[in-house]
Amino acid sequence: MCRMVSAVWLMYNELNHGPGTATRTMPDTDITRRLTTIMAADVVGYSRQMSLDEVDTMRRLRKLRREAIDPVISKHDGRIFKTMGDGLLVEFGSTVNAVECAAEIQMALETRNAGLEDGKEMRLRIGINIGDVIVDGDDIFGHGVNVAARIQGVAEPGGVSLSGVVNDQVVGKVGFRFSEASEPTLKNIDTPVVVYQLDMVSVREAQRKEAEQSGASLSLPEKPSIAVLPFNNMSGDPDQEYFSDGMTEDIITALSRLRWLFVIARNSTFTYKGRAVDIKQVGRELGVRYVLEGSVRKAGSRIRVTAQLIEAETGNHVWAERYDRELADIFDLQDELTEAISAQVDTELAGSERQQAHIKTINDLGAWELYQRGMWHYYKNTKEELAEARRLFDLALERAPEFANAYAALAAVAYANAIRGYAVDPAANLEQGLRHAERAVASDDREWFCHYVLGRISMLTGESDRSIRAMEKCIELNPSSAQSYYALGYALFWFGRAEEAVPYVTRAIRLSPNDPYIWAFYHMRGTVHAHTDEYVSAIDDLKSAVQAKGDEVWPHLVLVLSYISLGKNEEAQRAYNRAVEIKPDLSTTFFWSVSDTLHPPYAEKMLDALRKAGMPEE
Repeated sequence: MCRMVSAVWLMYNELNHGPGTATRTMPDTDITRRLTTIMAADVVGYSRQMSLDEVDTMRRLRKLRREAIDPVISKHDGRIFKTMGDGLLVEFGSTVNAVECAAEIQMALETRNAGLEDGKEMRLRIGINIGDVIVDGDDIFGHGVNVAARIQGVAEPGGVSLSGVVNDQVVGKVGFRFSEASEPTLKNIDTPVVVYQLDMVSVREAQRKEAEQSGASLSLPEKPSIAVLPFNNMSGDPDQEYFSDGMTEDIITALSRLRWLFVIARNSTFTYKGRAVDIKQVGRELGVRYVLEGSVRKAGSRIRVTAQLIEAETGNHVWAERYDRELADIFDLQDELTEAISAQVDTELAGSERQQAHIKTINDLGAWELYQRGMWHYYKNTKEELAEARRLFDLALERAPEFANAYAALAAVAYANAIRGYAVDPAANLEQGLRHAERAVASDDREWFCHYVLGRISMLTGESDRSIRAMEKCIELNPSSAQSYYALGYALFWFGRAEEAVPYVTRAIRLSPNDPYIWAFYHMRGTVHAHTDEYVSAIDDLKSAVQAKGDEVWPHLVLVLSYISLGKNEEAQRAYNRAVEIKPDLSTTFFWSVSDTLHPPYAEKMLDALRKAGMPEE
């Protein structure tokens, strides 16, 4: 889009002034010239956003101009002399002002974009040049303007390009660094132009130092936000520095896959390396709600890693863990610890967000918080709680009609209602759940949770290939997601591949031992063991499931199968009686209502055991 806008402006310029020149046909005595600084800016990907929703895109651009761009330009004494759809041309009397204005605009947009859904962000490319220009009333023309427009096109999204003459004017006068010089080929610009790129990391550092000196805080993005500080090397061995640094970087990368989470980039957090830090101050300086810190200590052939997740504003620990491992293959160990810590942070952060949303009143909640509050009720798993969860997800969609996670959550409710027998019309319930799941994936096909619910619903509708592909996509998008591994194991079992399922469910348990769904993980592994005739292992896992959550009917039913298969009929009867206490209307009709697409030999094996325990047909 930036090239198109630049080309449109240059065509307009040439139509009025002739090719290759910015001079009007007028007497020389009427021409007014001056040396000035020109800033050219336009929105990245604007055409695509307009093609999807013209009205919404225009509304968001106007809001962005009004709140984050025009006031900053005015603050730095700039004057907008031309607008072109998504593009701006701005004149400054001071080159320093122009560069500082560009940096401030880009940082303001970075903060705003952090709280938006993907596809709704607006990022600018900015180019700055100094040139002798022709003035015609309020308008400006000339080669200096053309160059600014062209070098804007070679800036990175969210970045700022400067001509060499601008760089010469501001070096030592602004607190930023610049890249090495380059000479890109600029369309319709015959003479070589030296171009520098503003180092945006140095802009963030300057912003952080300014906030530190003034005691000011960066505003929190709308998304939950986290900074991962460099893990301290406590070994006294400089050779272990690469291990602690590498693990920190890998954790940042892993958490960045979570699209609901705003993660501070590595270059910003590593400015704290080797410094004693105040977590509350880090939260203020980086504008984050949570901070993850840790340490690595090597002793002989063993290594100990500690990690603490801290709420920055209060300094309260959300979670802390210690990992003791044998130091064998250093890279395998680094991968293992990265995965374990990332998965635990994902689980604990989501739980903390749910808890915070549940405390607030409904009137205080935005779409994200309504979704999190709904998830708080969803995990209660009763008929009444699932109904409340659905109501909250509907409210979230009223506030954000394209909120993919809310659609996915509605599909999750449909799945839960189906598997627990709460749905009045099971077929209609699943059909609606499938529509919500498909809408979720269509809205955001890079969010693992959307594929997760599509896979769960497809499992119940008997679409084996679609279900398993969706679960595999979950793991591809978020390799630290315990629920994805659990769900893939479940799908493999459901479609007759029980012998393949155990490693996936075991991985889920290892990744998230404190997961709110841990009972389901153990139940699933126990179920797989029961259908591969490993009944002792099945009973161990099913007892763990009951201990984690005793009011779920399915672990007790699979215990019936396991005990009967071992000839322990009294234990089987006790398990069945407990299942009836939880769900008094148990019957084979109920079983088939939620298991009609289960691999037939597995279904018959279960039903045979349940009939022996006394399950009625209706």
